[in-house]
Amino acid sequence: MEKSLANKVVDKMYNNDPFSLWLGIKRMEDGAGKSILQMVVRKEMLNGFGIAHGGITYSLADSALAFASNGHGKMSVSIETSISHLTQVKEGDILTTHVEELNLSNKIGTYLITIVNQINEKVAIFKGTVYRTAKDWDV
Repeated sequence: MEKSLANKVVDKMYNNDPFSLWLGIKRMEDGAGKSILQMVVRKEMLNGFGIAHGGITYSLADSALAFASNGHGKMSVSIETSISHLTQVKEGDILTTHVEELNLSNKIGTYLITIVNQINEKVAIFKGTVYRTAKDWDV
């Protein structure tokens, strides 16, 4: 079966992304404007309070933003991002991203990424805006 453009783009990005690989991110679904990612929080991801460092959920959402926005086939880079942490994330929690493409124009894309844990409790909400360059992905 022929892979979609989004799958080919995300394959290329993911396979050359040591940080996403270190996080242990599993790609559950790729698509143009869509990315479902999943990861398990490990001990080395915890902060001094014994909960996940805020950068962990941020990084997971940032990867989902990159994969979803580039899935259209245009090289896209983030220009503004923010996150709200809603509840504690602990070692062993399984985090999953859900991406909503709020707006897509020729130059700008805006996304809302919700991260939930294994009991479908929202743990973070991330908003990201990307700049869509004129360069197509070579896949």
